Amino acid sequence: MHIHILGICGTFMGGLAVLAKEAGHRVTGCDANVYPPMSTQLEAQGIELIQGFGPEQVALNPDLYVIGNVVSRGNPLVEEILNRSLPYMSGPQWIGEHILRNKWVLAVAGTHGKTTTSAMLAWILDDAGYSPGFLIGGVPLNFGVSARLSGATAANAMSDFFVIEADEYDTAFFDKRSKFVHYHAKTAVMNNLEYDHADIFPDIGAIETQFHHLVRTVPGVGRLVVNGDEASLKRVMKRGCWSEHESFGASDQVNWNMLEHQNGNFDVVFNGEQVGTVQWGLTGRHNRSNALAAIAAARHVGVPVAQAAESLARFESVKRRMEVRGVVNDITVYDDFAHHPTAIATTVGGLRQKLGSEGRILAVLEPRSNTMKLGAMKDALPGSLKDADLVFGFGSQQALGWSLADALKPLGTIAHSFDQLDFLVNAIVQAAQPGDHILVMSNGGFGGVHQRLLEALAK
Repeated sequence: MHIHILGICGTFMGGLAVLAKEAGHRVTGCDANVYPPMSTQLEAQGIELIQGFGPEQVALNPDLYVIGNVVSRGNPLVEEILNRSLPYMSGPQWIGEHILRNKWVLAVAGTHGKTTTSAMLAWILDDAGYSPGFLIGGVPLNFGVSARLSGATAANAMSDFFVIEADEYDTAFFDKRSKFVHYHAKTAVMNNLEYDHADIFPDIGAIETQFHHLVRTVPGVGRLVVNGDEASLKRVMKRGCWSEHESFGASDQVNWNMLEHQNGNFDVVFNGEQVGTVQWGLTGRHNRSNALAAIAAARHVGVPVAQAAESLARFESVKRRMEVRGVVNDITVYDDFAHHPTAIATTVGGLRQKLGSEGRILAVLEPRSNTMKLGAMKDALPGSLKDADLVFGFGSQQALGWSLADALKPLGTIAHSFDQLDFLVNAIVQAAQPGDHILVMSNGGFGGVHQRLLEALAK
């Protein structure tokens, strides 16, 4: 089959392209922003890329157009496809029908931690010899790629298992259900649920409805692994559940909880019994919670808890999750994907816990998500940055639709905002001292600010 992918340079659609190529399909694609690193990664796979969405691309005459959710009505190629009644499908539906069919799908959903938890789960299964396929919205450092059809099994056969990051964002312009309803998971993790994606969900109740759609798709022989500390997920589960389910969290009422050590390690406790210990270098309680969920999900497919815990000692995290980009003059620059206030708070708080009183945290934030641009979370920003010593925000009122400087005012003199990248970099470099930790947080490229900071600090 020849498929032509619209919006191919997004993380999900780029991963889909890799999987389709590995499965033996001919793959071409187009996007408005065909540039490295995604373009070079795809071209290295032998995937032909086209800049833009010109209607003349129908001359490629593919068997099917696979349309990403960034593409909307009015797009010239979409309009040509519709006018000619050409065959098209969403990316999640294509994945569900062509990749996940007949697989034991382990899906990880939640407002936060999907990528890291999916990466942990894939690594646990791989380390146990299950050789899973996976599609993850980031690059797990243990694998070096965000997607693969299957690892090499002992019998040189295709693995029966597939780990997928299960996003609640909408599927396509013609399908407003969440992506994860297409995956038909047998093991489903619901990591947490907060209000997000203000561009498509009017309130948290609308997101809870989508999560209950996920619950409805898990078979009776399947299992749900649910964060028992989240009131929103309790409401979801009260709507009905037809599968086995286990809970994890901090309370005594859950099936899975932990005994935390001061150094970040923790004991895994299942139904009141200590069953394993995780010894690793990751920071933050959120990562320990992610690990607990991954261990519980892996147990559903037969991985012993002690083995899963031992595997996590060799887990190398994910690119752009507290990734150290460089150290200059004893000043460390990190890159992190955090963009929701809760994720910002846990990221900054995790670094503070690791550092203790040694070293300052200079938090650098670009609030560029659709939810942030709508102003839905701006009042929560100051509280999310309370563990930072200095805060540098980037974003113009024209781009955001609201004043970042006003939003950060409750932080007082430690907060500064900029709308020009050069001024931002200069201010950070002027403030930085040996022993500092510059934590850059954005869900975009942020104008290459990490490398600019390292170069400016070196001067």
